[in-house]
Formats: sequence, C-alpha cells, structure tokens
Amino acid sequence: MKRVGEYRKLLGVTADVTLKELKLIYRNQMKATHPDKFVDDEEGRQLAEENSKEIITAYHFLTSINPETHQANSKEFLNTITHSGIKDFYFEKRVLYINHENGINYEYLGVPQSTFVKMINSDSVSRFAKRHIYGKFLFRKSSNVTEV
Repeated sequence: MKRVGEYRKLLGVTADVTLKELKLIYRNQMKATHPDKFVDDEEGRQLAEENSKEIITAYHFLTSINPETHQANSKEFLNTITHSGIKDFYFEKRVLYINHENGINYEYLGVPQSTFVKMINSDSVSRFAKRHIYGKFLFRKSSNVTEV
C-alpha cells in the first residue's frame, strides 16, 4: 500500500482519479520531463530518463488498480476466481501473489502476514482465498503466464 501512496504522490493524483484524468496527467508529466528535451545536457538527460521511468511505472500501476480497469476486466476476473484453481502463490512485502491454473496472475496489496499464514495452514487454499482474499484487498492483474 505504501507503493500506491508513493505513485499517487508522484503523479499528484487522489484515489478517485478517473482513467481519463490519469492519462492526461501522465502525458503532461512525460512532456515536461522527457529526455529528448535535454539534448546538450547529458546529466539532465540521465535525470530525465530516471524520472520518466518512474512516471511510466507509476502510471501503469495506478491504471491497473483503478476501479474503471477492474470494471472492464470483471468478467475475466470472476471467471478466473470461480473456475480456475490456484496453481501457486507466494507472499512478499504485504503483497500476495496468486498464480491461477489458467495462467492469469493477480497481486493482492496490503495483505497481513497473519492472513497469509492462515492461508498456508488452511485445508483448501482456493476456498480460503474465496472467503478471505478475493474482494477484501486491493488487487491488480500482474501478468499472463504462457507455458511452453
């Protein structure tokens, strides 16, 4: 959750920002800090590249947790959590990563370690997730995994 606050602060947005507003803010900040503005200043160019990378990362992260994004992807999410079991999961820095059997992965933010321990010790990890994880924590789709 700390990361969410840092990214919102970096872009100067609040929790209720719309995707349209977020995109506009992102574009304006990228215009202001784009590395191509520093043609003759190598140090300024390096700093602008670092700032641009942070802005891009913040934008993509905030877009992925935005309610509009969740609403657009709700059908896929519901299908995944109801029809695809949990293949694997792990916990790191209050983020629970769940890899589903259909290859879709989600990150659940702000999960207490005690909840993760209860999940490990539960009889059914999928049932525990349905009761105590899904819908209880801020989440984002992290990636699709394709097996070769």
